[in-house]
Amino acid sequence: MTKKIFIFFLLLLAFTSCERYIDVVPDNVATIDYAFRNKVGAEKFMASCYTYLPSFGDINADPAIMGSDEIWSFMGTTDMTDNYSYDILLNKQTSNTPYDNYWTGEYNGKKINFIDTPGFPDFIGEVIAALNVVDAAVMVVNAQNGIEVGTEINWRYTVKYNTPLFFVINQLEHEKANFDETVRQLKEVYGEKVTIAQYPVNAGVGFNSLIDLVMMKMLKFPVGGGKPEVLDIPANEKEKSEELQKSLIESAAAGDDSLMEIFFEKETLTPEEIQKGIKSGIRKRDILPVFCVSAKQNMGVARLMEFIGNAAPEPTDSVRKTKEGKELKSSISDPLSLLVFKTSMEPHLGEVSFFRVFAGEVAESIDVTNARTRNKERMTQLFVSAGKNRQKVEKLVAGDIGSTIKLKETRTNDTLNSVKNPNDIIEPIIFPDPIYRTAVKAVNSSDDEKLGTILNEMHKTDPTLLVGFSKELRQLLVEGQGEFHINTVKWFFDNVYKIGIEFIAPRIPYRETITKPAKSMYRHKKQSGGAGQFGEVWLLIQPYFEGMANPTEFPVRGKEEHILPWGGKLVYHNCVVGGAIDARFQPAILKGIMEKMEQGPLTGSYARDIAVYIYDGKMHPVDSNEISFKLAGRNAFSQAFKEAGPKILEPIYDVEVLVPDERMGDVITDLQGRRGVMMGMDSDGNMKKILARVPLAEMNRYSTALSSITSGRATYSMKFAEYAQVPSDVQGKLLKEYEAHQEEE
Repeated sequence: MTKKIFIFFLLLLAFTSCERYIDVVPDNVATIDYAFRNKVGAEKFMASCYTYLPSFGDINADPAIMGSDEIWSFMGTTDMTDNYSYDILLNKQTSNTPYDNYWTGEYNGKKINFIDTPGFPDFIGEVIAALNVVDAAVMVVNAQNGIEVGTEINWRYTVKYNTPLFFVINQLEHEKANFDETVRQLKEVYGEKVTIAQYPVNAGVGFNSLIDLVMMKMLKFPVGGGKPEVLDIPANEKEKSEELQKSLIESAAAGDDSLMEIFFEKETLTPEEIQKGIKSGIRKRDILPVFCVSAKQNMGVARLMEFIGNAAPEPTDSVRKTKEGKELKSSISDPLSLLVFKTSMEPHLGEVSFFRVFAGEVAESIDVTNARTRNKERMTQLFVSAGKNRQKVEKLVAGDIGSTIKLKETRTNDTLNSVKNPNDIIEPIIFPDPIYRTAVKAVNSSDDEKLGTILNEMHKTDPTLLVGFSKELRQLLVEGQGEFHINTVKWFFDNVYKIGIEFIAPRIPYRETITKPAKSMYRHKKQSGGAGQFGEVWLLIQPYFEGMANPTEFPVRGKEEHILPWGGKLVYHNCVVGGAIDARFQPAILKGIMEKMEQGPLTGSYARDIAVYIYDGKMHPVDSNEISFKLAGRNAFSQAFKEAGPKILEPIYDVEVLVPDERMGDVITDLQGRRGVMMGMDSDGNMKKILARVPLAEMNRYSTALSSITSGRATYSMKFAEYAQVPSDVQGKLLKEYEAHQEEE
């Protein structure tokens, strides 16, 4: 069975054969942890899990005979003397690394695929990608701290993707460990579906025993952990264990009619029946079982692995759909369909594509079709991963997670199919919109081209990192999931690429418009010997809105409606009579006006929603030409614009904040201080949802401010809503800033 677990490591390479895994059908599980104050707890948990996974062939070490500290080193230690990869170097400085880690192994004859994810919300894209390809998740909770920021954040994503979930309470050996309080918090927040499957006998310093309510036995571990003694439950724990088991049995029977009949008849279930009911309940998310471990002491992990192997959903229990609604049921006999959910760049190797097979099987050296490009790709080599090592395999089957290299045009979210179903597109992973933006430039202008190239490569490996040059703002913009996410980019430029970069405040994409009608005329005349230039334009401009009527003072002879790329419209009317301006010069006048709308008269921002009426003018039989009328139209428009009650518009965003109830007032006060308008409030589980509309200009570094206000417990999203007029004091400030900028240039 394949399981997923989230921590921070970058995989390196080791190639050997692994034929014994070819025909083992996997399950997939994810382990989630966000213990910001003590991430090592989860890392030790993963290290302990790996001690029970046999290696594939000869990969320099056998995890089955290694202790947790040894396998910790094998995975890639975070000790300050180790610098084998960029990822670990980053971990040394930040205690967080931005990538998933992958590990495939076998336990009790069942194949397990782990994916370790980053422990910081700025890298939530890695968690989302993982949850899209796993069959279950293991959420690690710190027994000292209980529910923390990441627990709440990741819970919401497991709900969104309906991911079956296990809770593992770790660090039970710590002097401040409080199992009962942690379970109380879990039940309070996530409901009575949280069901105790194990509980510690002596949590705290000296922890070495737990009660397993499925086996109804006590597991007592030797000093240093390892294989426990399986003992009868002590008399002083009998009453508590029987009461908790009764609750577990009721939960196990509730989702299965046949088990419910047995329970009513016998008032109990056998261990096998309990496990059957728990497996069914886990798959439906009716049961969220709680397990106990001390990863540091290697206690309880083997039993957890056994339970995961027996009770976690299998790939065939879940269905993935294509865009057309076709169901993929992880059948090996179906045509191949696999989804690339992650792309990484590795030194001396290039792009590595990680994928899950959702149907059929993929073999080394076969040709597949990219459903997006319709082009063929060759699967030159296939791999499964073991920490920082990678193992070559001949084929992978439905349910498997693996990787390949040297795909030419394939990127994250692409579907690769067999020739029998080349057009099937698996429902793509939906990554969150960015919530933090900044402009970036190279310290040395000679590095500008390298800067753009490297940022685009980073986007390939991290779809939540958006990069683009704004022609309007004349800035290279980088957008991501938070300040730490963006600072990670700088870390790579400083430490890996050795290119100096600096972040600067991003400009705001303001718009300009008018509020009342205005007329103007402009004569362009230039004589310099020989043919000169002459063009005169008379025009009226007024605010455009849907359904507006034309003025009665001018006959409209022609109308052109232009939907502007930056939003809004320009409606151009030819009202000239009597041949005052030849029809062949009308396109030149329109071009001049459009040029000025691209660089508005007030602040150089795009102008929008204006109706223009050209109603008179003059020509010269020799000197009139297109350039003359373009300049005349441009300047007449600019003059009229300034007399038409010009206003600056700013982008307004819908902001949705999820915040604990006790911090809601502080968040609302902060939003109001950002000129935000409250649109409503609602409940979302145990969180409060605040809806507001806030100017983009006021949202700079909001993720950092929100984290400070709520101690990291709130999250938010934002989406463009509309353009609205800025207050008069803000407009005055913007005009002064633009004038000063123009003088500097």
